[in-house]
This record gives sequence, structure tokens and C-alpha cells, in this order.
Amino acid sequence: MKTKRRLLIALVLASTAAIGFTGCSAMGSGGDESASVDEAPAENAPAATDGEEVDTAVVITGRISIVAGDPITAAGEATSIVTDAGGRVSGRTERAAEDGGQASAELTLRIPADAIEEVRAALADLGEVKETALDSTEVGATQRDLAARITTLRASIARYTDWLGTASKTSDLIELESAIAERQTELEGLEAQSRALEDQVAMSTITLSLVSEYVPVVTAPQNFGEALAVGWAGFGAFWGTMLIAIGVGLPWLVLIAAVIACVIWLVGRNRRRRDARPPLAQVMPDPALFAMPEQTPPAPR
Repeated sequence: MKTKRRLLIALVLASTAAIGFTGCSAMGSGGDESASVDEAPAENAPAATDGEEVDTAVVITGRISIVAGDPITAAGEATSIVTDAGGRVSGRTERAAEDGGQASAELTLRIPADAIEEVRAALADLGEVKETALDSTEVGATQRDLAARITTLRASIARYTDWLGTASKTSDLIELESAIAERQTELEGLEAQSRALEDQVAMSTITLSLVSEYVPVVTAPQNFGEALAVGWAGFGAFWGTMLIAIGVGLPWLVLIAAVIACVIWLVGRNRRRRDARPPLAQVMPDPALFAMPEQTPPAPR
């Protein structure tokens, strides 16, 4: 009886030890999994840091209007300022003053983002600043989204390329090549967007408008001499215009005069013919010549 009891106790102890060993193993494996899970964020920590840096990326655009004495010369100076700062001029339009109008120049400047304030201060020396408008747009989230999509597409292309190397069926080859081409096209588009966005972040776009001071044109005479000159100029212009009008209408006047002369000649000729005819009384014969003689009745027998 005691032997059976001892065996039973031994079995219970062995079972308890086995359960305890199993629990320890589970806890150990759980600790490894938690360690692996903890390691993943540790590996992604630099990516999060990069994301925070991307969030600070901004695209700066704006417009600066300046009144300068000579806008064309000021445009050349502005080009030198931007070039010295490491930027460039991507567009330039100039217009000289005509008929008392204003001269002007408009430049599209690409300026390094870290030199924007320095360049703006230098441009202010070109003349009187009338308007300065700068706008900043955060693009960190857009950059991060593009980077994630590019990474995913590259991994997908690599995976499809591996499958393409092991495919044996023609249908599978065609399908894999089509999928790779589609993803490659999308990848190139995203990479182009990413490069364009990086360029906008690195180089701010500023439109510089340069105009000359507006000087109203004085048209009214200020003294007797100017009034006399204006009057004489108007007198000469009037008769000059009349001479031009006469020169233009002279051929028509000659034609009209010829027609009128022809009409007058015809009327005069008809009148002369009518005056040269004898009176109607002279033309008509004497009625007595055509009168019948009176017949006398016969005498009675």
C-alpha cells in the first residue's frame, strides 16, 4: 500500500515538474517574441527620425514687387545677386518704355531655401519695395508617402523578377512581365514626382517684378509760347489733312466734273436745236388752201 502511495506521489511530482518546465519554456519563448517585437521598433527608429526631418520640409513661393529707376539694369543686378547665392533665373521678360509708358522687367527666380532671406534683403537695395508676399507649404507628409510607395514598388518589382526567373509556363512569363512593366512605369512616375518635390523644397520660386516710376504725361500747354506752338501745329495739321483729302478725292472730282460737263453740253445742244426750229405757225400750211369752193345752187328754169 505504501509502495502504491509512493508511486502516486512520484507521478504527481513528475507531472508538476513537467507542467512547470512547460510554463517556463512558454515564458521563455514569449520573452523571445517580445524581444523580436521590441527590436522591430528599434530598427524602425531611424525611419521615424527621418520622418520627423521630412516633416520640416517646406516649399516656399512668393512675389516681390520693386519700383526701380531703370528696371532693365535692375534686372541684371538681380540676376547677379541670385547667381552669387547659388540660384538661377528660370524666366525673364523685359519691356522698354514706349510713348511715355513705364519700363518693366519680370524675373522668375529659383533661390536656395536657406538663402532666401539673404537674397530678399539684397533685392530690396534695387529700389523701393512695394510688395513682398511669401508662402510656405509643408510637404513632409507628401515626401514620406512617396518614399513609402517607391520602396513598396521596388520590393514588388524585385519579388516579381525573382518569380520570373523560376517561371516555366509561357502564360506565367507573360503575366509576370506585364506586372513588372506596369509597376516599373508607376515607379518611374513616383520617382519623378519625388525629384520634382525635392527640387521645390531645395530651391524656392520667387517672382520678381521691377517697374519704373510712373510719370504722368503733361499734354496741356503751360505758357503762351507752348500754346502758340500747339495752335500752329494744329493749323498745319488741319491744312495738311485737307491737302491729303483733296489728293485722295481729286480723281473722283475730275470724273464728276466730266460727267457734269457732258450733261451741260447735251442740255445746251438740245436747247440750241429747239431755238433753231421755225415757229409752228410758219410750218403749218394756210387752211384756206384746203377750203372747198362754195357751190352755188343752179338757177331755176
